[in-house]
Amino acid sequence: MAKELKDLTKRSENYSQWYNDLVLKADLAEQSAVRGCMVIKPYGYAIWEKMQRQLDDMFKETGHVNAYFPLLIPKSFLSREAEHVEGFAKECAVVTHHRLMNDPEGKGVVVDPNAKLEEELIIRPTSETIIWNTYKNWINSYRDLPILVNQWANVMRWEMRTRLFLRTAEFLWQEGHTAHATQQEAEEEAIKMLHVYAEFAEKYMAVPVVKGVKSANERFAGALETYTIEAMMQDGKALQSGTSHFLGQNFAKAFDVQFVNKENKMEYVWATSWGVSTRLMGALIMTHSDDNGLVLPPTLAPIQVVIVPIYKNEEQLTAINEKVDGIVAKLKALGISVKYDNADNKRPGFKFADYELKGVPVRLVMGGRDLENNTMELMRRDTLEKETISCDGIEAYVKNLLDEIQENIYQKALNYRNTRTVEVNSYDEFKEKIEEGGFLLAHWDGTPETEEKIKEETKATIRCIPLEGDKTPGTCMVTGKPSACRVVFARAY
Repeated sequence: MAKELKDLTKRSENYSQWYNDLVLKADLAEQSAVRGCMVIKPYGYAIWEKMQRQLDDMFKETGHVNAYFPLLIPKSFLSREAEHVEGFAKECAVVTHHRLMNDPEGKGVVVDPNAKLEEELIIRPTSETIIWNTYKNWINSYRDLPILVNQWANVMRWEMRTRLFLRTAEFLWQEGHTAHATQQEAEEEAIKMLHVYAEFAEKYMAVPVVKGVKSANERFAGALETYTIEAMMQDGKALQSGTSHFLGQNFAKAFDVQFVNKENKMEYVWATSWGVSTRLMGALIMTHSDDNGLVLPPTLAPIQVVIVPIYKNEEQLTAINEKVDGIVAKLKALGISVKYDNADNKRPGFKFADYELKGVPVRLVMGGRDLENNTMELMRRDTLEKETISCDGIEAYVKNLLDEIQENIYQKALNYRNTRTVEVNSYDEFKEKIEEGGFLLAHWDGTPETEEKIKEETKATIRCIPLEGDKTPGTCMVTGKPSACRVVFARAY
């Protein structure tokens, strides 16, 4: 295990390699036999499940229900909304046949040439088209609205450059698709879900985010407005961590989804869509983890507390087992997930390194002397600090400590983001500062041309126009033309 840790590239040497090493060594995911696709391993999936469960509860608290729609979408559906198809055309995987057959020459199986589909099917890159075609059957009157539906699913986008969790050809996500009677309702829904994402990121992932609106260049294909949460990774790059889209009536018009309003007139429905994906796993890893491995927020850690015994003989182990059983029961009674690892197939030192690598927030150790003294050694993963504490009242102490760790790693990430966020007033200063990484707050004239020029010359993009903060107008750092407010620029994943 010491070798595993030794082989973990240091962040300061190669941040990208450190990330790749950590995903593999912490048993989160690995490459699959299908290029660009990943296998999410049990420990990685356990973290995703905790994310999924919490988000699902938050969606349901805001009135949403889950449904499921087909994986395959008729090609003609994607043709109906021009901007949408243009946005996804280069990333689509296409199904052309429905049957295989034995090769007449005995070389395995081949596609049956007689099984060509009348119309090709697209593996969903996103589900707006199939869902709005379905909503046409569900909506007739204002009484049928709103529809507040979410789907947990996989999607396929044929990415050429992939990285585990951050960008894979197939990934897991949720996609909300809502239908409303008025523009105001739909806009309020899109913003509401942005705030749900921000609350989840900050309260549960311990990842501080900037809430904002995307520029026209960065907007979702087919949306009138895209809202986003942007997080800063430890290398100073931005990671788009969730988006919510106000779709206007674009998809309703494309699929002829109309309803009779309260004035007894026909009107097109107003729409939103919103989603987060397994990319959040990447955000979690890159925001908090260190050169010793993962650092997980207690709220999302599959194992919040691990207990390891150190013993000389079976008699001592039996006594420790009896003592620890009571402590485990008390911790579980407080809703804390705990693992007692008394397996004899690995040495304590290996276990310590392994659980540290996997980011378990609290480690408790009991040896023979601890048993005599009614104490345990405690180590917290966020700071690696150790202390010896009494077993009396240990469950309350650990519960408070988990809350403290959660707050501490959030505050650490927030402080880091604040120190790496700077205002710049000239383009020369911008070009200099962008090389150092971080978020740059700068004035921009609002034109796609200026935005494109900045991107071409610096590889920085507008991450968002912040919803909160300083709204003082100024002049564009590139053109000198009027600017409504500073926007957030960064290089991004």
